[in-house]
Amino acid sequence: MILYFSATGNTEFIAKELAARLGDESLNLIGRLRNKDHSEIHSDRPWVICSPVYVCEMPRFFAEFLRELDMKGSRDVFFVFTSGGYCGMAGSLAKGIARRKGLTFRGYTELKMPRNYPVSRRYDMLSDDEARGRIAKAYGRLDSIADAIRDGGKLKHRYVFLFEKAVTLPFNPVWCKIKFKADDFHVNDDCIGCGLCERVCPLVNISLNDKRPVWSDNCTHCMACLSSCPKGAIDYGTAVAEQGRYNIRDHREFIEGLKGTEEPSK
Repeated sequence: MILYFSATGNTEFIAKELAARLGDESLNLIGRLRNKDHSEIHSDRPWVICSPVYVCEMPRFFAEFLRELDMKGSRDVFFVFTSGGYCGMAGSLAKGIARRKGLTFRGYTELKMPRNYPVSRRYDMLSDDEARGRIAKAYGRLDSIADAIRDGGKLKHRYVFLFEKAVTLPFNPVWCKIKFKADDFHVNDDCIGCGLCERVCPLVNISLNDKRPVWSDNCTHCMACLSSCPKGAIDYGTAVAEQGRYNIRDHREFIEGLKGTEEPSK
């Protein structure tokens, strides 16, 4: 079974494509995350956990959820990460989670996907052509990843050096504490009060007041609210107005074109 959390669609795309190749089921964990539901999930087939990377790690709330999740059946687990270019300590920490849960860690891999974090001016958002180039390259790797999982092999990953661990392990919690603030989120007059932002927030950090979203102080900067807004009405200070926003659904036609160029399986 393939378990995943996705905020802007990158990880969901990968999870569903892998499920199709493996003939397996994919399960979006957003409902369980929101309800803190750690009850049993059973799979006779190897577990595949698909996760985005935030600040060189799995999202901290997602890692905490996985530690408590009751996973029965198969004891093999693979991890597949989506990132803007560097997954840092995500794989090493995932290995630790697997061991504590009594699971056999079968390796991990990283897929470089389009940037989806417009609230930071440190890195520019990608053009449509650049984003589609990354999607196409990741898509082209899915068959080999699925083959490794199906054959009971291991997913290969690069070696994480000691100095990386020394830098990223203390950096993540400090960055999250200082930077992951919701104070600058706001909506403009295009907001229609549909409540979608409230429903997609994995930490139940958004409520509606007079049909307008209000953010509390438990934000993880996943960008689910901002990227899912059907009217593009959510901004973060002035960053999004300047940088643009990203959701993989905006590249749906391109992705369908990728699928249409595949040769029929023999």
